[in-house]
Amino acid sequence: MTGKNLLAALAFAALAVTTQAPAASAGEKQESKGLGIDPARRYEACMALARRNPEQAFGMALAWRDMGGGEAADHCTAAALMGLKQYGEAARRFENLAQRIKAEPTFKAALLANAAQGWIMDGRPGRAENVLTAALGLKPGDPEILVDRATARAGQGAYAKAVEDLDRAIEKEPGLAEAFVFRASAKRFLGDLAGALKDANRALRFDPRQPEGLLERGIIRRLMGNKVGARKDWLNILGDAPGTPAARTARDNLEKMDIKVK
Repeated sequence: MTGKNLLAALAFAALAVTTQAPAASAGEKQESKGLGIDPARRYEACMALARRNPEQAFGMALAWRDMGGGEAADHCTAAALMGLKQYGEAARRFENLAQRIKAEPTFKAALLANAAQGWIMDGRPGRAENVLTAALGLKPGDPEILVDRATARAGQGAYAKAVEDLDRAIEKEPGLAEAFVFRASAKRFLGDLAGALKDANRALRFDPRQPEGLLERGIIRRLMGNKVGARKDWLNILGDAPGTPAARTARDNLEKMDIKVK
């Protein structure tokens, strides 16, 4: 799962407040009523803080849980731990919450996707794949979850299986640019450079300046002997998206080609 996928899942969770936020306990509901605090608004504020200041959100969520905040507080705690880079613990909490919460299948699937992100970041792509397979059972054929599982499979070197998931994701959502980028990468590892280049070009048709797409196409071009094209792609990243992970990798690749970049 990518960072963008994680943010999208957290955004989904925050939006879900208006329809189905994780439940607060009866005690917390009573306390909130007496204080004039809406539990749904508290949940929304905590989730927003988890993205902005995870350390502060973690303390807020723990205090809220101690006051009976229930599953809503647990969700915010897990989100804050993710922001604090406590990936394994965050994944465990997201997964446990998804197993016990009474919620719509799509919401449970989003929680499992969060858990999978944590497992991937914790270096456990196999666990992430299992969790994402469970998520697909709750939300069959979801393109974003398929892309995430492809990422987990690629993390285990199962590139052919990754391509299968990405094929399905693209069939469901032909405009999903990141799926083309990931499929290009998987095909590159499988030795299909022509297919990889085709997918990278298709991704860049959606956004010609997409850093990840330019990075991948540059790698493919270099492997195909097109150093001029590779250099152009990587220099475009440095100009358009300096300071990003894609830019750092592009700079490293340029230096390996004996290009001095300021």
